Amino acid sequence: MPDLFPSLKYHDGLIPVIVQDAKTLQVLMFAFANEEAVSLTRSTGYAHYFSRSRNKLWKKGEESGHLQKIVRICVDCDEDCLLYLVEQTGCACHEGYASCFFRTMEGEVILPRLKDPADIYSR
Repeated sequence: MPDLFPSLKYHDGLIPVIVQDAKTLQVLMFAFANEEAVSLTRSTGYAHYFSRSRNKLWKKGEESGHLQKIVRICVDCDEDCLLYLVEQTGCACHEGYASCFFRTMEGEVILPRLKDPADIYSR
């Protein structure tokens, strides 16, 4: 099987990444990665992303301790989107929820908050 890393299609230097819990398949979050983040994710076994708001590379959990250990990386049929299947430590969401998708379009919160965000980032 060929390594698809060289053929990934980045838009403005970024590729979308969907993140799922490897056991439950719950969607945990969505983020972007640049080539360096994808390379670091593959070499370290832990999820790395590129923050558009901070304009920098980041390792998920570097401040909170809520790491994402990579179980598998899948590539979509167009090679322009990645799916990380992970073992999540702690919360995936910086708001203290297991998933960033914790509310409906109507604003109803459908997941319990696991941690107070102030506690997550006061380490």
